[in-house]
Amino acid sequence: MRGVLLAGGLGTRLRPLTAATSKHLLPVYDKPMIYFPLTTLMLAGLREILVITTPQDAPAYRRLLGDGTQWGLSLRYAEQREPAGVAQALIIAETFLDGAPSCLALGDNILFGHGLPERLAAARAAGAEGATVFAHYVDAPERYGVVRFDAHGAVIGIEEKPPLPPSHWAAIGLYFFDGEAPAIARGLAPSARGELEITDVLNAYLARGRLRLEKLGRGFAWFDAGAADALLDAAEYVRVLERRQGQKIACPEEIAFRLGYIDPEALAAAAAHYGDSAYGRYLAALPHRLLD
Repeated sequence: MRGVLLAGGLGTRLRPLTAATSKHLLPVYDKPMIYFPLTTLMLAGLREILVITTPQDAPAYRRLLGDGTQWGLSLRYAEQREPAGVAQALIIAETFLDGAPSCLALGDNILFGHGLPERLAAARAAGAEGATVFAHYVDAPERYGVVRFDAHGAVIGIEEKPPLPPSHWAAIGLYFFDGEAPAIARGLAPSARGELEITDVLNAYLARGRLRLEKLGRGFAWFDAGAADALLDAAEYVRVLERRQGQKIACPEEIAFRLGYIDPEALAAAAAHYGDSAYGRYLAALPHRLLD
């Protein structure tokens, strides 16, 4: 299975913050936003990842992320010249995926909770056939793709930004697909918004009886950090947890070290690279922390 990380778009909801930079490079407390979905893909066990961004922002992502070898990953890049919907990412990634199953993560989604790696592993295991969509309970479902259930709680549809939401369960920006997803996306017609909707891809799998819903209830936090209030909320959430627990969230060096992707020497080199910053000191202390 391969990962696709969508970091394109115009970031219009965050202007003027995004007038000169990609929203996915903005800070969420002490790390760039893009680190959060990237490490979600890492926790799912994915090491081959395609980063999709705009032509003007691509150099900044290459400077920040490189080729991924510092984390034991293989990162490649592709460009989204015009934003035409989330499902467009599957078409852009088609050559990279080469028929393999995939996990598509949106660059402005922040997800955290106990047991997340196990939930991701289950979705990955089911990804050889069909699709898995993650959903989270929200107060303003009309802003998202919303899951519709029948009287018995079975999924019967997913609606994109409905004015009268059929439930409070929003499909978040994390999707697992089998190898058919790019072909399904390529066969879509643009919606009334002029976009290729990811909900249409999900509904195509549902029509085939091959859509799996993974509910993330209490104990999980999810932020769509594409608006100013949500960005600030996410930063405060990360700050509080990190300061109280003394452990970082979405630290790719730590995850790579714990998963055995990099050795102690590579971790020490990363710590030296960041010098006498809080981040560098945290990385330098990691081998000792793991012994506690």
